[in-house]
Amino acid sequence: MPIGTSIFLIAVGAIIRYAVTFHVSGVSRPVIGLILIIAGIVGVVLSLIYMATARGRVVGGPYEERRL
Repeated sequence: MPIGTSIFLIAVGAIIRYAVTFHVSGVSRPVIGLILIIAGIVGVVLSLIYMATARGRVVGGPYEERRL
């Protein structure tokens, strides 16, 4: 999950948890918001771990300039 998507999930979860006042029968609005916030945080952490481990990888090997 990209970092942008994770931040979006955190924002939507915070809005649902703290700013929305509607009530739906059988649905706990704060719990849904909290689940989205946690999913976003997990996504950010996993994205950062992936970027940190992928930084040392070389895709395609070293570039060599060929002169004719």
